[in-house]
Amino acid sequence: MRMLNITADARTNFPKLSLSIATTREELREIQRLRYKVFIEAMGLTALSNDDGLDADEYDAYCDHLIVRDSSTLKVVGTYRLLSTAGVREIGSFHSEKQFDLAHLNRFRARIVEAGRACIHPDYRNGGVIMLLWAGIVAYMRRERCDYLIGSASIILADGGHNAAAVCQSLSRTHLAPPEYRVLPHVPFPLHHLECCQHGQVPPLLKGYMRHGAWICGEPAWDADFHCADLFLLLPLVKLNKRSFV
Repeated sequence: MRMLNITADARTNFPKLSLSIATTREELREIQRLRYKVFIEAMGLTALSNDDGLDADEYDAYCDHLIVRDSSTLKVVGTYRLLSTAGVREIGSFHSEKQFDLAHLNRFRARIVEAGRACIHPDYRNGGVIMLLWAGIVAYMRRERCDYLIGSASIILADGGHNAAAVCQSLSRTHLAPPEYRVLPHVPFPLHHLECCQHGQVPPLLKGYMRHGAWICGEPAWDADFHCADLFLLLPLVKLNKRSFV
């Protein structure tokens, strides 16, 4: 395994955690098993279930995968998938391009890392794992000499989309990207046909991106498979560098 030489702060109450990049097929399968439990089993997405119990797609082989383990048990408790410019050259596109037209970002395409498939074991959602994953993302971007992080964050549509409408409307007032960074969804989620609920509940992953200074780059796409609205996010490394992760 390739280590990034980052460990959790000993002053916290979190278990001792370690961060590495997956290098073996078995490590990738450990990651895919965790993603399956969190993304498919826990959400009851029976249409996406399979006998292998793995959440996998064609992008996995071209990405680097951050792994956080509980050092006492060696159990994988968190992961993030990172697609570098080299990986994009090999597979031909960012994963986000399945949902969004990224033409406005072409001028700095070679300086982008794409993050996705963020996943944390339910027993470890106390802050330590996500802090370590963000530290890993910063270290990875510096290593790859990239200046921009892109990704998407999902808002579940369990209430018919009213919460998604409220969240998107609220964040668009405070975190909307300048026009030159906007993207267009291939299949837009019909925000303007929904009544907003009074107080939108921002999902934790999206809240984390906003806390670090990310921009929302336009209206959300509709992900029918996972029954959610996906917001495209752009985060310059200079904003991440203002925080102390390591």
